[in-house]
Amino acid sequence: MDFLNVYLPIAGLHFNVLLLLLIGFTVGVCGGFFGIGGAWIVTPALNIFGFPMPYAIGTDLAHMGGKSIVSTIRHGKFGNVDLRLGFSMILGTTVGMELGAQLVMVLERAGLAESVIRKAYIAFLALIGSYVLYDYISFTRQQRRQGPTAVAPRRETLAARLQRVRIPPMIHFRASGITCSLWLPVLVGLVTGVVASVLGVGGGFIRMPALIYLVGCPTAVAVGTDLFEVMITGAYGAATYAVKGRVDLIAAMWMLLGAAIGAQLGTVAVKYVRGYFIRLLFAMTIFVACASVILKQLALQLASSITILTAGIGISTVIIALLVRGVARERAALRAGQGGAER
Repeated sequence: MDFLNVYLPIAGLHFNVLLLLLIGFTVGVCGGFFGIGGAWIVTPALNIFGFPMPYAIGTDLAHMGGKSIVSTIRHGKFGNVDLRLGFSMILGTTVGMELGAQLVMVLERAGLAESVIRKAYIAFLALIGSYVLYDYISFTRQQRRQGPTAVAPRRETLAARLQRVRIPPMIHFRASGITCSLWLPVLVGLVTGVVASVLGVGGGFIRMPALIYLVGCPTAVAVGTDLFEVMITGAYGAATYAVKGRVDLIAAMWMLLGAAIGAQLGTVAVKYVRGYFIRLLFAMTIFVACASVILKQLALQLASSITILTAGIGISTVIIALLVRGVARERAALRAGQGGAER
């Protein structure tokens, strides 16, 4: 089936169209649900299947910016996007993205890009996944002791302390329901901008937890606002890498086609899932992505490929199943309500 293979002139290789569509659809579902760009799947997947790491990063950033537009619009309709918070973070993100891109070029010239970026991936994914999983376990234990009214004191206490740091200017974020120093989201944006550019991600896998644990956003608002930021960082990062000749637009467009469909499903699914369960799935997804990069580092190419694709498809299937179950329950409740009204 050679007609399914397309030549990617920038990356300099042939690639299967169905594989690009599948990668795009999978990250579209996961990205719309978790509020992240999904580059912890796309960048390793492209690299695993033959893209040099700098080209995988640039191509993913291009696809990510387009896909996040769809997800952000959907989340905005649900009131989950804090535009003021998102624009505040951009102040730091743009600087961080350029610093990160320059660092990658230095590593590439030194012949260290592949190894260093993979090791950084492993460290960041393991750290973030462990913390989110720990927070989920702590909350569920407290919920069993205190009942359904239990809250998450660790997150709230840390966020409250940071919000009490009165460094002018202070700003109120209406959609998030919080007030803090403008410097807090700016610094979060700066750090995640560097991470996004170096690792080829939208920064979502660190920014979404940061919005929850440091800034104090509700989970749904953190998801939507993060997607807005991913949209900006993806576009800016793609432009930065395109100028350096590291973006294959043909591959990005095929992935975007699949992602546009998947993002619609993932975004709507958030409506039917509780915040802490979203975090549990988020942690599980990160751990699997981390494992795939470790396998790649150990030169276990086939095992790494199978792991990343199986995980992406598996998590996407779970999210779609949660969406179907939620819609079914909602319709059943509506029918029951209509039946009661008729009686």
